[in-house]
Amino acid sequence: MRHTLPIAPQFYVTAPQPCPYLDGRMERKLFTALQGDSASELNDTLSKQGFRRSQNVLYRPSCSDCAACMSARIDVARFQPSRSQKRILKRNAHLKRRATSPWATEDQYDLFRRYLDGRHADGGMADMDMFEFAAMVEETPIRSRVVEYSDLTSDNPAPVAACLTDILDDGLSMVYSFFEPEMERNSPGTYLILDHIEIARELGLPYVYLGYWVPGSTKMGYKANFSGIEVFTDGRWRRLKDPKEYSSAVDPLSTEPIAEQVAKITLPGAEPAG
Repeated sequence: MRHTLPIAPQFYVTAPQPCPYLDGRMERKLFTALQGDSASELNDTLSKQGFRRSQNVLYRPSCSDCAACMSARIDVARFQPSRSQKRILKRNAHLKRRATSPWATEDQYDLFRRYLDGRHADGGMADMDMFEFAAMVEETPIRSRVVEYSDLTSDNPAPVAACLTDILDDGLSMVYSFFEPEMERNSPGTYLILDHIEIARELGLPYVYLGYWVPGSTKMGYKANFSGIEVFTDGRWRRLKDPKEYSSAVDPLSTEPIAEQVAKITLPGAEPAG
């Protein structure tokens, strides 16, 4: 009988390209493929180390002279809604949640297009067609859901907000959310996070992963408004301090060489560092 050892994931680095969060910066990502029978285990393990999923790829920032981007998550047990967040919950009480399998629909894509055209017309996803949207939703080797929200006051059953969500072994990862642009006055983006905190509580999961928090970025600054927020920095999760204490200044020594970064990554089955 022949025995084969599991193949360790290979890590690569993207070519530098303009940063979508901070003007005048260049971004670079460290990434690996997400595939095979151990895909879920790899996703769970690397998500705890600041990686994010995009279809069949796991990545995290590895910019040559900037370390502003930090993976963020909410400790559900420590979260307490602020007064403004309680008002947002009340303003969106007419929304009904429904979790579906990761299968793209025309209603979802139409909503996605209105969202992009209304809020991110010049963004990197602006030209996505239905086939690319379907790939974003459906090409997942792990346990994922599309969490849809419909308006109970409307006769139209089509979703008015949605989030592609991964279910990890220790939490929910909000991969991508979108909503009707005219809902903006009700802060639907914040509401989706608040509702995912509630879903995590219902499932007994300790964290909600939000993607990256970037000090100095108006696009990403709202994540610091949630109590219980943690950021992954210097190889570990730490409670977010006063956001003003974090710097987005360029520093050529802020990022370790790629080989050192990869050497410090814990893979499934290994004892976590620290």
